[in-house]
Amino acid sequence: MKTLKGIVASPGIIIGKAYLYLEKEYSTPKYDIKDSEILAEHERFLKAVESATIEIKELKKKKKKKISKEECRLLDSHILMLNDPDITREIITKLHEKKKNVEWILLQVIEENIDKLNATQNEYLKERTTDFVDISQRILRHLLFKKRRSLADLEKEVVLVAGTLLPSDVIGMNKEKVKGIATDGGTKTSHIAILARSFEIPAVVGLSDISTKIESDDELIIDGNKGEVIITPDDVTKKNYRKTQKKWLKHELQLLNMNKLPATTRDGKIINLKANIETPDEVKSAIAHGADGIGLYRSEFLFIQPTGFPSEDEQYKAYSTVLEAMKDKSVCIRTLDYGGEKIIPDFDNRIEGNPLLGWRAVRFYRSYPDIFKTQVRAILRASVHGRLKMMFPMISGIDELKLLMSMVESVKKDLRKKKIEFVEDIDIGIMIEVPSAALTSDILARHTGFFSIGTNDLIQYTLAVDRGNERVAYLYEPFHPGVIRLIQQVIDNAKRRGIPVEMCGEMAGNPYAVALLVGLGLDSFSLSPVRIPEVKKIIRSINMSEAACLVDQVLSMEQTAKIEKTIVKWMEEKLDFNSGKS
Repeated sequence: MKTLKGIVASPGIIIGKAYLYLEKEYSTPKYDIKDSEILAEHERFLKAVESATIEIKELKKKKKKKISKEECRLLDSHILMLNDPDITREIITKLHEKKKNVEWILLQVIEENIDKLNATQNEYLKERTTDFVDISQRILRHLLFKKRRSLADLEKEVVLVAGTLLPSDVIGMNKEKVKGIATDGGTKTSHIAILARSFEIPAVVGLSDISTKIESDDELIIDGNKGEVIITPDDVTKKNYRKTQKKWLKHELQLLNMNKLPATTRDGKIINLKANIETPDEVKSAIAHGADGIGLYRSEFLFIQPTGFPSEDEQYKAYSTVLEAMKDKSVCIRTLDYGGEKIIPDFDNRIEGNPLLGWRAVRFYRSYPDIFKTQVRAILRASVHGRLKMMFPMISGIDELKLLMSMVESVKKDLRKKKIEFVEDIDIGIMIEVPSAALTSDILARHTGFFSIGTNDLIQYTLAVDRGNERVAYLYEPFHPGVIRLIQQVIDNAKRRGIPVEMCGEMAGNPYAVALLVGLGLDSFSLSPVRIPEVKKIIRSINMSEAACLVDQVLSMEQTAKIEKTIVKWMEEKLDFNSGKS
């Protein structure tokens, strides 16, 4: 028996037999060609691209009823990449320069493109390397007349183990038979992790070398809650995990049974629990998990598409769809948060030394006001379809806020002139995710309708920690005294001014932070839909006066570790709380 530690990609526990999915490395030939053969090699490449394109279209057609819009967009992006004229030009150029066979040329071109992406500091661009590998393997298989094993043909339930999985692997696999996933590579934001969570398949990634340590049919335990994989567990371990698995499933069922209950503390304080979403498809999950509304609709998904910028009408349709689905519940749309790790393909993606401190969000609007105004027009037009709110990201001070409000007013004036219907008094708020905004929240509160605390960036900027940097990730502490004090200041200033304040960062979905945040006075949380039932259960177990005492205790402490230990102990003693831990 051996235990491997990896990265939590998708929660849940499963015990099953391993299916080792390792693609054999193709032996790519390398040989000289004559000038007279260059055209023929080019035509071979084009024919292979055509065959690979047909292959993807057939996959889409075959899975038409089972494929999600997100998967469909991913496959569409692969079709566009396969037929990218820039890649074709690079192939032609190198055929003339190197005078080598096209298989070898293809690998050189793909490797150069991957090196360029890896050289950037942008995580979104780095993630695209997987897509380049995927499409190159498809083309190469057709050039070499190789047939790929298909995960769609799985006939028995398995735990899928691989060095890595390409997006097309996960999309094409028989999801009813894949009960768990474990891979050598991958991150929390990789395609594997995102799709596994979407399919609710327990998954652990970043295991380094699990594919070399097991054989097919080895028994495995995938613990997606802890990020662990146990190889050939003994009988005692299996027995204990079966008990843990039943406890976890019971825990999940109990939480789902709370969906129709209000999030009210024991002494009657009502807390709103809203959902964070990126696509209209996720509204179903928000409703299913009992969301009181949409607290953060990240509109970037419409822009970060290989098909290019969405038109005003495309945006209007997407926003209206969400509003109509949520009926009488509020929907808050965040305007485009371009920059940092959120990059629009084939746009003005200037390489910056520190993109998270660079040209992003409201700073982008100054350079491209028409893009911002077009989005505002679409949002305002959609406002007639429900209870719509709009908020701006990355506000650092009052000057930026006033600039954006004036731009909104100019859009409203134009809509009035053209007699286009919209809600005049739409609620407009801002995200508090920059320390300067938190410190001047008393000023900002006079000029906005509400605050939404974005803790992901607020923690990062307050502590000067790049949360994606493994060397300093340990410093990314939501319970740091400085972070807690900033949150308290924002909440207090909002309440003094009488405007609502909620939190939409990951801290809002952290079960151990719930009592502290409620005690600080936060009365609205926005979080991942699947987290809502658990947070609701905690809130329904909290007494406001006890939560306030916890806050007083925490604010008197100096060290982060002591604060965290105190909060964990409080949760476990007061609420018999273990967050579903194994």
